[in-house]
Amino acid sequence: MNAQRKAPAAVAGADRGMDSYLPEHGNGGYQVRHYDLDLDYRLGPGRLSGRARITAAAGPSLSAFSLDLEDSFKVGRVTVSGKAARYTHRGGKLRVRPAKPVPAGADFVVDLRYVGTPVPVRSAHWGEIGWDQLTDGVIVASQPIGAPSWFPCNNTPADKAAYRISVTTATPYTVVANGVLVSQRTNASTTTWVYESTAPMAAYLATVQIGQYELVDLGPAQRAAVPGRLLPVFGHDFGRQPEMMSAFEALFGQYPFEEYTVVVVDDELDVPIEAQGLSVFGTNHVDGYRGAEHLVAHELAHQWFGNSLTVADWRHIWLNEGFATYAEWLWSECSGGVPAAGLAARSRSELARQRQDLRVSDPGARRMFDDRVYQRGALTLQALRVEVGDDAFFALLREWTLVNRHCTVTTEQFTTLAQRHTDRPLAPLFRRWLHETPMPLA
Repeated sequence: MNAQRKAPAAVAGADRGMDSYLPEHGNGGYQVRHYDLDLDYRLGPGRLSGRARITAAAGPSLSAFSLDLEDSFKVGRVTVSGKAARYTHRGGKLRVRPAKPVPAGADFVVDLRYVGTPVPVRSAHWGEIGWDQLTDGVIVASQPIGAPSWFPCNNTPADKAAYRISVTTATPYTVVANGVLVSQRTNASTTTWVYESTAPMAAYLATVQIGQYELVDLGPAQRAAVPGRLLPVFGHDFGRQPEMMSAFEALFGQYPFEEYTVVVVDDELDVPIEAQGLSVFGTNHVDGYRGAEHLVAHELAHQWFGNSLTVADWRHIWLNEGFATYAEWLWSECSGGVPAAGLAARSRSELARQRQDLRVSDPGARRMFDDRVYQRGALTLQALRVEVGDDAFFALLREWTLVNRHCTVTTEQFTTLAQRHTDRPLAPLFRRWLHETPMPLA
C-alpha cells in the first residue's frame, strides 16, 4: 500500500512554527543539524530530482513532525532513522509520522527523494520567492520563505544547520552554492558540483546559482562568477571590494565564513540578493561607474549582520537591514565619500516627510522590508554612535559579532549589550528610535 495514502491525519503540534510573523512556516519540535542534498537539474524542461538526508535533534518526544516542501514536488519513500515512515504532503507541508516516536532530545535522520518542476513560493506581501529560471540559468532568492521551493527544510530563521549541496547539471554551466567547492566531476554531458558549508545556516540563506559564468579571483578567499562579456566592467565596479572587506573586518571583526563569492546573473534584478557566503547582483548593478557600490557594501555587510548573526524571529529584521544600511554609510566614510553623519542627515530629512506609523522593532510581517526599517534602523545606530562615542560604539559592534558568531539574535540582546559599553542610560534612546512610531526630533 502507498505510504502516502495510509498516513494518518496530522497530530496536534506537528506543524508548530516558532516565528511570530510566520508561524505557519517551520516546526518548533526539532533542530536540524545537517542537510545533505543531492540535486539533478535539467535546464531544458526545468526538472529537479532531489535526494535529501536531514539529520536533526528532537526537542520533546516526536510522534509526528513536519518539513516545509512545496506541492510542485512528488515525494517518494520517506524513512526516519532507516525505517519507513508514514507521510502526507499537501499545502506546502510534508507531515511525517515515524514508525516509533523519536525520544526527547534524540537525534534522528530523515531520508527522502522528490522530483518535480520547482516554482517560486507565492507570498501575500513579497511576490514570488525561491527557485526561479533566468533567461539562461537559475537564480535562487529565498528570503524569507522561499527555501521549500527546492528542498525540504525547517523553514524558520531560528533553525540553523550545516549543509552539503551537490548539484548535477549540463556541463557548459557553472554552479555556485553556499560554502566551499570540495569537488567538481564531469561525466559525459553533465558536471557535478559539490559544496560544503560547515557554518550553521538558516534555510532561507541556502542557495544555488546556475549560469554560463566565468570564475575569477577578487582577492584572498574572494571570488566571482560573472558572464564573460561583463568581466572588464565588473573588474572596475567591484574593484574596491577587497578594500571594503578589510575595512569591514576592522569595524565588525573577522569575516565569519571561509569564502565570499559574488555572482552577477545575466539578467536585471530589482535588488541584489544576500545568501550565506555569497551575494547575487544583476547586470543593472554593473554600470562601469561604481553606481551600485553602496549595494556591494550592503550585501557584504549582511555576511556579519543577517548571515552569521541571524534574527531569532523576523520581527527583529532591523538587526539585518538597519546594520547593512549603516554599513553603506560607513563605507562611504571610510572610502573618502560623504561621512555617515551626512548620509544620516539626508536619510532623516527624507523620513521626516513620510508617514510616522512604523515601529522599527516590530514592523509587522507586511512591512518587514519597508525601506523605513532599513533607514530608521541605520539612524538608530548613528544616534547610538553619537551618544556613546566612536570607541565604545565600534567596540560594541565587534563584541556583538564575536559573542554571537553563527548564532541567532534579538533586539533585546543588542540593547542589553550596548548598555554594557557606556554609563549613559540608553533605554530612552532605544525607546524613541526602535519602539515608538514617531521619528525622534533629536
